[in-house]
Amino acid sequence: MKRAVLLAGLSLALISASPAARINEALILSDSLPPRLQDFGLLVNGQTPAPGVVRYHLNTPLFSDYAEKFRFLYLPRGQKAEVQGDGLLKLPVGSVLIKSFGYPADFRTPDKNIRILETRLLIHRASGWVALPYVWNADGTEAVLKRAGQRMTVSWTHYDGQTRSISYAVPNANQCKGCHALGDAITPIGPKARNLNDGQQLQALRRIGLLAGQMRGLQKLPVWDNPKTGSVPARARAYLDMNCGHCHNPKGPADTSGLWLNWEQAADTNLGLNKRPTAAGRGSAGLDFAIAPGHPEQSYLLARMQSLEPGIAMPELGRATEHDEGVALIRQWIREMK
Repeated sequence: MKRAVLLAGLSLALISASPAARINEALILSDSLPPRLQDFGLLVNGQTPAPGVVRYHLNTPLFSDYAEKFRFLYLPRGQKAEVQGDGLLKLPVGSVLIKSFGYPADFRTPDKNIRILETRLLIHRASGWVALPYVWNADGTEAVLKRAGQRMTVSWTHYDGQTRSISYAVPNANQCKGCHALGDAITPIGPKARNLNDGQQLQALRRIGLLAGQMRGLQKLPVWDNPKTGSVPARARAYLDMNCGHCHNPKGPADTSGLWLNWEQAADTNLGLNKRPTAAGRGSAGLDFAIAPGHPEQSYLLARMQSLEPGIAMPELGRATEHDEGVALIRQWIREMK
């Protein structure tokens, strides 16, 4: 799948120090829930940022039913994001993380005929982070707030030339909280320094005055599907960190499972190695271990990744189809374990 344009390749006019007047900073900082995405002035359309908004990409993103994603960042004028080690950037109040979801008609020509379905905002207000989902109309001219979520049928031609169709789910407000919860607060998932560290993006942000903090010695999260960026174990861990680790960590919604899949977790029982189920319920599929080293067919972590059945499928949200390539990577990782 194609990757978003690198920050380093963007025009400096696009990321000028003085955002366009049409970006409504007062609305961003307010407690209101605007009915139209356009009221913020952040995007020209679902794929194009307004002046003052920057596009970025992640080394390893969250899988969302093969949706193409367009990610953008807005920082309030005169403010900077701050590197705090390898984890999440510190983003000032008034910042907005913007993510549009869409599908090309044919994945073999991913730049053509892209239908944008929704744009999700994470807005950093004085009270904390607020998640708002906006759904685009058929001709892509307007996006309206859908806090109750929405389902829509999406079809496309897959890489293998076969037609695929799913019931795509726009999350409701509670589901947004379900994935973005850390303790009692909503928090971003993707923009960790290690997941933005591709050799260009962080440096580009610093160069244009939007990033502060020490960048020397930062880790670089591998690109999960690019063998040149890391070993099978490293890429598998990156994949699990982004697809599972936001819930499966000591402070996440799945902390009681004792299965912690975040990048920082040591390769021990809490990572799933020879770990018996504690809170998996029927999701264990009758298997004894989350990860049975050398035996993917005996590992319920993999079984849950392959399932589409509610109550068993993992992740629980944002997936209506199996991620064939991701499953293959995790299977290889487990099979090669000693």
